Amino acid sequence: MSQAAPAIQCQGLTKRYGAVIALDGLDLEVPAGSVFGFLGPNGAGKTTTLRILASLGRADAGSAVVAGLAVGGGAANQAGLIGYLDQDPRFYGWMTPRDLLGLVGKLQGIGGAALRERIDATLATVGLADAAKRSIGGFSGGMRQRLGLAQAILNRPPVLLLDEPVSSLDPQGRHDMLETIRGLGGEATILFSTHILNDVERVCDRVAIIDHGKVVTASPMAELLARYATPTYVVEIAPADDATLGSLATALRAVPGVTAVEAVHGTLRVTVEEGDAAARHLLAALSAQDITVTAFERQRPSLEDVFLRVVDHAGHGAAA
Repeated sequence: MSQAAPAIQCQGLTKRYGAVIALDGLDLEVPAGSVFGFLGPNGAGKTTTLRILASLGRADAGSAVVAGLAVGGGAANQAGLIGYLDQDPRFYGWMTPRDLLGLVGKLQGIGGAALRERIDATLATVGLADAAKRSIGGFSGGMRQRLGLAQAILNRPPVLLLDEPVSSLDPQGRHDMLETIRGLGGEATILFSTHILNDVERVCDRVAIIDHGKVVTASPMAELLARYATPTYVVEIAPADDATLGSLATALRAVPGVTAVEAVHGTLRVTVEEGDAAARHLLAALSAQDITVTAFERQRPSLEDVFLRVVDHAGHGAAA
């Protein structure tokens, strides 16, 4: 059985703004059906990449294919195939959400009862059903963000490009939007950028980290965490006074395989080279101390740990 073609594929994408290199030969492959997190420091090139993929900008060199069509032939060539949400969506303030989606639907060839039903369903999906007849000019940033998602998904495109889709939302709104994105993942391939790493862990199955306009690493989430996250154990003891913690930290630094010991809020974070073997040595060392161990557990690796390691290794740049 042949493997499905990637929904998005970039090869050598390059973009310059004067002397600034925004994209420096970027290669990226997004499998069909994935919810793909696109991460990087501010100015790494995320927005530039998404705008090029949406045919809202042009690369100076390289190529990209989205939903089976080459990027660069004009947005009309990909009408109906891509939904795009800008990081700061702006709309005519005098319109209502129903007016806006009606216009978007007609531009996409939807009309009549089908369009009315699609508008109702889409507004319900993004949580704006009760605001369908309100003027957009009175919307908060979070409401505009929801409306931006609504116009992106109205035509049920197979590929969604979302630039910071939860940046203006409060915690409840962010939770709701992420659940919506998770649900859409069963219907479309989603590539979205964000700086909120916990959100990526919640909804993405794959991740790419970009820095200096290049993809530094890209893989399934579980593989990325396993490959880059440093094994760390958290030790809690009693008594947990500074003197006892300091003495124990000194003893644990001498344990084979331990690379660092840090006191954090009355606990010790012990970083090791290899998790299972080091755990045995740590437990033996702890049992030899005149203390009571109240907790000993391996800390789950986080995407933040991976991100900081990868970006620190790559170094920071001034890409746009």
